[in-house]
Amino acid sequence: MPMAAFNTATAAGALASPAPRRPSALAARLPAARWVPLRCSPPALGLRRGTAPSRRGSAALRVEAKKQSFSSFDELLEKSEKPLLVDFYATWCGPCQYMVPILQEVSEKLSDKIQVVKIDTEKYTSIANRYRIEALPTFIIFKDGKPCHRFEGALPANQLIEQIENALAVTK
Repeated sequence: MPMAAFNTATAAGALASPAPRRPSALAARLPAARWVPLRCSPPALGLRRGTAPSRRGSAALRVEAKKQSFSSFDELLEKSEKPLLVDFYATWCGPCQYMVPILQEVSEKLSDKIQVVKIDTEKYTSIANRYRIEALPTFIIFKDGKPCHRFEGALPANQLIEQIENALAVTK
């Protein structure tokens, strides 16, 4: 049995055909049915797709990070000379991937004030559980080894910098 094909010609014919006849008493009270296209709401402010570089025909974005090894997260907190911005993320998380170039930009702009650290919640579940990470990405600012400010969700660079500067100003 052949399958019915649906193409633009049959769709146009179906949309152009007259509406089914209604009894005249109902037709007087009810307006004719109308097809309205669905509209998608735009992404949140600062998260528009057009702001990211296109992947087609361009070089891949390279983020260079200084990898350091510590025997424990506590050792990292103790040995840090600057406050830490810890990004709790997962590799499958879309907003977390969106934040990669933003965190690179923030790290460069605020290199004298804060150190950016990324922790994969899938690999280090005990750390994620200790700080009750329930949404991704979650950012915690640590000062003197203790959490002093926490926020969740993807943010544009200017808002992330504002959050960091406000948190550091309050803790001084």
